[in-house]
Amino acid sequence: MTAIDMTLRHDVSALFARKRRMAFLVPLLLVVYLAYIFVAFDLPGLASRARIDNVGILLSDFWSHKTHVTRDNRSGDVTVAIEGESKGAYPPGLSPDWVSQQGDATLIDLGAGHLVTYTPDAAAYEIPGYGTVAVRPEGNALAVDLPPGPAPDWINQSATRISVTTDQGRFAYTRSKVEVFRYEAGWELFFFTLDSPFYGKGPLELAGMALWGERVDPERSNLAYMLSEFWTNKMWHHGDVAWALFETVLMAFLGTMGAGIVALPLAFLAASNFTPLRSIRFAFRRVFDFVRGVDALIWTIILSRAFGPGPMTGALAILITDTGSFGKMFSEALENIDEKQVEGIRSTGANSLQRARFGVIPQVTPVLLSQLLYYLESNTRSATVIGAIVGGGIGLLLTQAIITQKDWEEVAYYMVLIVLMVMAMDTLSGWLRRKLIKGEPVRS
Repeated sequence: MTAIDMTLRHDVSALFARKRRMAFLVPLLLVVYLAYIFVAFDLPGLASRARIDNVGILLSDFWSHKTHVTRDNRSGDVTVAIEGESKGAYPPGLSPDWVSQQGDATLIDLGAGHLVTYTPDAAAYEIPGYGTVAVRPEGNALAVDLPPGPAPDWINQSATRISVTTDQGRFAYTRSKVEVFRYEAGWELFFFTLDSPFYGKGPLELAGMALWGERVDPERSNLAYMLSEFWTNKMWHHGDVAWALFETVLMAFLGTMGAGIVALPLAFLAASNFTPLRSIRFAFRRVFDFVRGVDALIWTIILSRAFGPGPMTGALAILITDTGSFGKMFSEALENIDEKQVEGIRSTGANSLQRARFGVIPQVTPVLLSQLLYYLESNTRSATVIGAIVGGGIGLLLTQAIITQKDWEEVAYYMVLIVLMVMAMDTLSGWLRRKLIKGEPVRS
């Protein structure tokens, strides 16, 4: 065996030895890292504090609504309202079939044998398999009668309040009022509110009224009336939501396109083949690093203090951040152009602007358009969060619905619209890239 063969065998053996050590070291480092995460993020404490029941309630609120049956203990007035809002209140004499009056008593059938009764000076909740929970005022406190034995954990009581939460609904009694919540599937009043002449009618009946039915309002067709009632819905505010979506897209569009317009001429000053002075290139590249190094949310907070809230402030924040990103990418694209095309334009006697127009821009246009469209799609999502800070767009409505801690079905509605908006922008962006960059023909 020659010396070369021995050296080669030694190198191969050393290589396999290093691979074996790495094969052992990588899993060890992974285990150490996972152990660090387990301790640093306090995963046991997080698991102990988790409230799975609250998660279940929140998820159910996404696809259901609740109807409040409330009695004012001072006046004795009983109101029935969807989500407890005055604009969702049933008119006097019109209540759901599970709420009825028998003399001075109000009967509320929650289903599955659960029955709540309001009497003038007390209330009772009959719970199958447990018994009756009766509550009445006694001096400055509440007197509560429960079945024998310890109270279950789904009954919470104090001297001034008692609440009972079951799978059929929730019952709460205080000195000022007694209230029952009944949960039902669906987004109630999504199309028409209770005061609309089209409320409670089925799809076929609505279609008949829209096509050939007698006009409800002599001044306009039933179809126009339906669209108006839907657009001006006082519970769901579809018209305001549509405008908020438009504001979000407009915020992203103005910020992205404005950044592209500002960044393109600055990119020439940062490109080495167009700006020979190194100090100028260095200065502009550091400016790009600075403005894109500060997140758009930080710029949003700064600009909202300077210019006040509004969608335009959000568009400016996107413009500033994206100017840095576009300046860096555009300058790199300019540095990688084919100089032969520029030389060919120069040989015709063209000046600097003409060389840039006919020899440079056509080469970098696909890159510029691709980046602009990609960032437009991405900024549509970012504009939702930015809008929550500056008070504009769908982000503001989403934040307001979350803060109320009661309109979670509206939160689900806004989330669905945001996802659909992003999907639409993604589809539009991809279509434009194919048509403008790849030059695909438009199909008739």
